[in-house]
Amino acid sequence: MKIRSRGKMAWLAAFVLLLAVSGCKHPAPPAPAPPTPAPPPPALPTVTLSASQTMIQQGQSSTLTWSSTNATTLAIDQGVGTVAPQGSMNVTPQQSTTYTITATGPGGNATASARITVTAPPPPPPPAPTMTLQQMFANEVQDAYFDLDKADIRPDARVALAKTADFLKAHPEAKVVIEGHCDERGSTEYNLALGDRRATSVKNFLVSLGVPADQMTTVSYGKERPFCTDHDETCWQQNRRGHFVLAQ
Repeated sequence: MKIRSRGKMAWLAAFVLLLAVSGCKHPAPPAPAPPTPAPPPPALPTVTLSASQTMIQQGQSSTLTWSSTNATTLAIDQGVGTVAPQGSMNVTPQQSTTYTITATGPGGNATASARITVTAPPPPPPPAPTMTLQQMFANEVQDAYFDLDKADIRPDARVALAKTADFLKAHPEAKVVIEGHCDERGSTEYNLALGDRRATSVKNFLVSLGVPADQMTTVSYGKERPFCTDHDETCWQQNRRGHFVLAQ
């Protein structure tokens, strides 16, 4: 009977010990949750700026063109001010100028620049040299030539005298002397009379074209003042003329 009691007690002690050992164990705590990742930083702005012409003459224009990303505000210096995120505009700097655009956004600032070089305009061309009345007279007034022993106005003389008339009407201040000339053949008296008829014929023709008569006087030199001294028809033709001289 004692033996059975001892066995029960031993069994009971082992059971209690087992319970005690089991009661000392605690359940493992749950693993901590992974930390929430930090949000990425805001993107940096980007901006570009260019000029259609980087060298201009004073008074000319150039076109600024720009674009940006990640920017909320853009501004260009040199008095331009706030601008859209992208666009273009004409500028007319009076001197060499560097334009800088600043882009601002949550991620910071960014800048870009474009330089326009301004050069002085070329000097104006020199004024055309002013011709004197004497120079214009020499260039535009044409003599009238005559046939042998004639004082009639030939067709070629009509063309020449029409140009002379245009000049005289355009320059009423130009007073002229019409000289009557002849070749060497014939007497002095004959050629003086012929020269007078030739000078008078030229004057009358110019009057018919609208030149005032008081702008012209006539004189005859006959054969006394030849333009050519050879003794042939080519030379004689040069001497048969109504010649114009600008009066002093």
